[in-house]
Amino acid sequence: MKKILNPWIHKEGYNCFGCAPNNASGLKMEFYEEGEEVISEWTPQPQYQGWIDTLHGGIQAVLLDEICAWVIVRKLQTTGVTSKMETRYLKPVSTNDRKLTLRAHIVETRRNIVTVEASLYSEAGVLCTQATCTYFTFSKEKAAEMGFQSCKLEDE
Repeated sequence: MKKILNPWIHKEGYNCFGCAPNNASGLKMEFYEEGEEVISEWTPQPQYQGWIDTLHGGIQAVLLDEICAWVIVRKLQTTGVTSKMETRYLKPVSTNDRKLTLRAHIVETRRNIVTVEASLYSEAGVLCTQATCTYFTFSKEKAAEMGFQSCKLEDE
């Protein structure tokens, strides 16, 4: 597993709720590449609960949407926007878990429409939540206009 470098880390105004390391109320997600998958390990916090000791479903959706976006950034070397997201909540996610694991990969590409599947697992490895995200991806020229150059691994 190799760490994916955040391509926006030094961009002025960057404050993403999902992945900006300096957003005080954000999730501060980090990402890794393993084969065709992008992986994130994340520690839930009590301030993100819905019901007692249970991770809020909206936070779960953010985690899954964010990792899907990083699949686009890393695997296709461009950016895009979520046009549709379907989420299935299978099991409750405990905010007492020390680590959750998220995994995502591309399942289909049709020109600039990309389907990404993501899964969220408990600390015990139980599949808790699944999402399928459809992304509208930007041309490399449009991504460059928005400040995106490339998304590299730590050792590249």
